[in-house]
This record gives sequence, structure tokens and C-alpha cells, in this order.
Amino acid sequence: MSGHSKWHNIQQKKGKTDAARANIFTKIGRELAVAVKEGGPDPNSNSKLAQVIAKAKDNNMPNDNITRSIKKASGELGSINYEEMVYEGYGMGGTALIVEALTDNKNRTAGDVRHLFDKFGGSMGTTGCVSFMFKRKGVITVSKEDVSEDDLMLYALDAGAEDINSEDEEVFEVYTDVANLADVRKNLEDAGVKILSAESSMIPDNYVDPTEEQQSSIIKLIDRLEELDDVQNVYHNANLTVEE
Repeated sequence: MSGHSKWHNIQQKKGKTDAARANIFTKIGRELAVAVKEGGPDPNSNSKLAQVIAKAKDNNMPNDNITRSIKKASGELGSINYEEMVYEGYGMGGTALIVEALTDNKNRTAGDVRHLFDKFGGSMGTTGCVSFMFKRKGVITVSKEDVSEDDLMLYALDAGAEDINSEDEEVFEVYTDVANLADVRKNLEDAGVKILSAESSMIPDNYVDPTEEQQSSIIKLIDRLEELDDVQNVYHNANLTVEE
């Protein structure tokens, strides 16, 4: 469970319960709403919306749910306005964490996030206290069962990607400039590469190595943060080697 790879975590959540899957759909629904508010309900002219729709399909979100979220955000079914918030802080062992949220109640969300930092031995900091340790990148995940590293490297470079991370046992991660994420994904798919996921992510410049006891607290903190409806993403820079 590295600082940027969320694939195992997502897969576990998909397989746990209907409630966990519903939680993922709720989060993506909020992303759809924000994308529609920013650029309109037509994915052909709204690249951000097109990217979120692709993410929804990657997570097996039903088409009816996607359509309903878009209609709701465009005012056809009434709407709620969500505000993007980012919280930063530290977990055990000096782990840096960034928490991205979409909320209709900033005070509630800030209180919930702060409570979890405190509960699991961390501390929420001020804006900018850890974000300088991360870089925003597009991350495309590909199963190692579907393509060799040499072939993927060739396809990725031809597609306009920047680099490949092969450290995970099950997946490759293809890094791109965020602005090129959709194009690189399409180019890879056109080359016959099966995409597991493709989204914007925060990649840490360096990692820390917490003790096993500290890792346990960090994993609990991350899991509890991700269970909050308002929280969209949690990024960290810890090398986590213990089982979740």
C-alpha cells in the first residue's frame, strides 16, 4: 500500500459490501456534480466530465446512476452545491497526508477530519504544510497479467506518457501530465492496452518508513478518512508493509 497506489484498497472496498460499493458511487457522484457545474453536462465539450464518467465506468458504476448524477447537477432533478476542500497533516511516524473532500458543510467536514487525525495519533496542519512534498500527476493503472513491462513502456512512450512504475506486484502505473491523461489513456486503449483505472493523483517526492505499530495506526486513519462521505481521496507518503 504505497503512498499513491490505491488499487488494492479500491479492490478490497469493491469486494467487501454493498455499502462500501455505494460509498464509492456516492463519491463519484459528487465528482460528476462538480464537473457538470464547472463545464456543463455534455462530456463531448467538458473534458473533466468525460474523465469522471470514465472513472465511474472503471468502478462499475451503473449507467443509470451516472445519468442521474449528471441530470441532478444540471438542475433537472434539483441539486446540491459541493465545495472542494483540501486538508493536510501528519500521521504517526512523520507520515504526510493530504485529504481531498467535496462538501456541502465545511464545518462538519473539517471537524470530522480533525477528529480522525487526533484519534489515530496524527495532527491536522495548515494549508501547504505537506503539499509541497507531492506532485500532481495522471496515473493510469494496468494489470501485469495483460501486458509485459517492455511492451507497456513502448506503448506508453508512444502514447505521450512520462514514466512507468512497476514496483507493485499486480499492476503497472503509467504516469502522465494531468492535462494529457485522457489522451494518453485513449492512445493506450487504441494500442490494445486494457486500463484498470485512470485518474489524477498526488505522487510523493519521498517516502517515510514507519514502524509496524505506527503503520497500523496510519492504515486505520486512512481507512476511516476514506469512509467519510465527504472525503474523495487520501494521499500519503508512507511505505506500508503490514497487512491491512
